[in-house]
Amino acid sequence: MAEHQQDENYRDHIATVDKDGKRIWVYPKKPKGSYTNKRTWVAWILLALLFATPHIRIAGQPLLQLDFIGRKFIIFGKMFFPADSFIFVIISITAVVSIILFTVVFGRLFCGWLCPQTVFMEMVFRKVEYWIEGDYKQQIKLNKKSWDGEKIRKKSIKHIVFFGISFLIANTFLAYIIGSEALWEIQIDDPLNHVSGLLVLILFTFVFYIVFSQLREQVCTTICPYGRLQGVLLDKDSIVVAYDYERGESRAKFRKGEDRSAAEKGDCIDCFQCVDVCPTGIDIRNGTQLECINCTICMDACDTIMEGVGLEKGLIRYASENEIAANDPEAKSGFSWTTRMRGYAAVLTILFISMIALLFSRDDVQAIVLRSPGSLYTLTDNGDFQNIYTVKLLNKTNEELLIEIKDIDQIGNLLVATKNIVLKPQKEFNTALVLTRSREEISSFQTDVEFGIYSNGVLIDKVKSTFVGPIK
Repeated sequence: MAEHQQDENYRDHIATVDKDGKRIWVYPKKPKGSYTNKRTWVAWILLALLFATPHIRIAGQPLLQLDFIGRKFIIFGKMFFPADSFIFVIISITAVVSIILFTVVFGRLFCGWLCPQTVFMEMVFRKVEYWIEGDYKQQIKLNKKSWDGEKIRKKSIKHIVFFGISFLIANTFLAYIIGSEALWEIQIDDPLNHVSGLLVLILFTFVFYIVFSQLREQVCTTICPYGRLQGVLLDKDSIVVAYDYERGESRAKFRKGEDRSAAEKGDCIDCFQCVDVCPTGIDIRNGTQLECINCTICMDACDTIMEGVGLEKGLIRYASENEIAANDPEAKSGFSWTTRMRGYAAVLTILFISMIALLFSRDDVQAIVLRSPGSLYTLTDNGDFQNIYTVKLLNKTNEELLIEIKDIDQIGNLLVATKNIVLKPQKEFNTALVLTRSREEISSFQTDVEFGIYSNGVLIDKVKSTFVGPIK
């Protein structure tokens, strides 16, 4: 391997901390290039979806709402309650396996292209910083100079804009929890009527402000556990942002008209542009590192330099370790499906099918019928036996439903405490049942019974319970 890779000291610490443990502030150069343009388009689409989703309605319901306080969730206009928690477990597992699969195949593609931290930091806050303070050299110069009028003005404007964007993000996340309509009512109403909500909003605003103005890349390199997971997820067949050391070494400055092959020099001209643009402060030429978020900015920077000096682009590119180590143009075919990849893909397919099946097979009305606790049976004046049941009905739809409960077995006599059950949209209703059977209709101490839940004469659910009678 190349000489520079024999020195592994860079693996002993993250790039943004010096030997004394103090933070090294990162001033990345303003990026440009084809991959940056693609990421920008992806970011704008994701941001549009993020800010628009709480306001999109399907049949009068939000497209997505996660009301943790009210313990109800809306996904694609369908209401979910705590009783549907198993569906959320499947959705969560599916999401985790999806990220794992993409990491195994494409490295930290999620971090560089889809993660909200990266999207907001690089495509919103960083762009504001470039607009107000200039490129990285201007930022360094501004931070080093004394506090004069220019520095106070630029820093004040930047942090006011940062706080305003953070406030907008906090409002958007609150809309996902309480709904956009409820949020709008809070915004136009007297703040004193919503003190707790206002305090939560301000708290989250400060959290987002600190994350994007101070913590920045430390969220990716220190706080987020996903970066450390890549060490056990990646293998030599994973596609990552990689430096082609076989082609790039040995590094040497560029001289016009020089035959670099004859001089035994690699294509890397040691311009440090890949380091200057990195938002996490690493040198990608050292190999895959936990700080790398696969943002492709170094690829754009290197391609620009290679094009400028007349060398082939792709010195830093999406590639696997095995692909680079092969150093064979015929072998550079991207990636091949490994056994581990196929395994993850199979599990992911099963989870997706299960998730979709659960979503579409979910009942609109949930019914729970339980025998009244603390009692076995009661004996009537004519010698019959009664069991009392408590009934809990939950309407998961947005429509009012007329409910009727019947004994499917049609053995004995069923009496419902509430004659006309009207289920309000997204509401619960509790009532009681009394099932009476004669001694001749009781075959054992405990008999299975089944109740039918009907809506407008249509059977929508069946609920099983037991009838307890005298011991024969």
